Amino acid sequence: MRNVKIAASQMSCTSDIQKNLKKAEQLVRKAADSGAQIILLQELFETLYFCQKEKPEFYRYAKSVETNSAIHYFKNIAKELSIVLPISFYERQNNAVFNSIVMIDADGSISETYRKSHIPDGPGYEEKYYFTPGDSGFKVFETKYANIGVGICWDQWFPEAARAMALMGAELLFYPTAIGSEPDSPEVDSKDHWQRCMIGHAACNLIPVIASNRIGTETIDDSTITFYGSSFITGPTGELLKEADRSTETVLIQEFDLDALLEQRLEWGLFRDRRPDLYQVLLTNDGIIK
Repeated sequence: MRNVKIAASQMSCTSDIQKNLKKAEQLVRKAADSGAQIILLQELFETLYFCQKEKPEFYRYAKSVETNSAIHYFKNIAKELSIVLPISFYERQNNAVFNSIVMIDADGSISETYRKSHIPDGPGYEEKYYFTPGDSGFKVFETKYANIGVGICWDQWFPEAARAMALMGAELLFYPTAIGSEPDSPEVDSKDHWQRCMIGHAACNLIPVIASNRIGTETIDDSTITFYGSSFITGPTGELLKEADRSTETVLIQEFDLDALLEQRLEWGLFRDRRPDLYQVLLTNDGIIK
């Protein structure tokens, strides 16, 4: 048996970075007090979700790994509590800017960066203005407690990302997220669709999925989004084990036996029976093999 206890959190954010860091710390410590060893915080939790509007002054939030406040804030906490923390941040690297993740291991060490691969663009979610498409490729982070694959928000809608991380040895899939209402289509509620996509990743790969979303209503100029929370943890067949509501700051806790999960994946034969020789269509832009 190789048991690991996982936590997913959700919280509201303000324009005050230090207050957001303090609130995130409170949730991390609450989860650690309940025995969590790997704790997921939501996407870009240092700030409001600034991508609602195209405003050049928000580029100032982009920092290098070496100068980012959240990374420096949590590396000592990770070491103190002997926990693993995937940290989402707005990264500047020379003249490029990325939506990125580093993994802080239980000894406080900082991994290489994963940069968000899929960048959305639409009313209220104008991320192509702020982020360069990621150039890191998908990553699986070897940590003290588990091998972790991480996709960032829009990445979660693409089954190829989950399968790639599974093939690279991910034992758990994490998705930090910022998603809520549609400013131009208030009648649209994507919460169930959002959850079903990731539940499918769990079921198709026989790997638990952990998702952390933000809550609260945020306004940037004339654009307003109410983030719907509903953070969750699935089991390996897609069963919804834990789910938060739409408005409560909370942490979800779940324990997994990673050795038992591996045995289950081997028994089902999903990876044994793959036919990559037939998947060339996935490598074309138009779905037609020339």
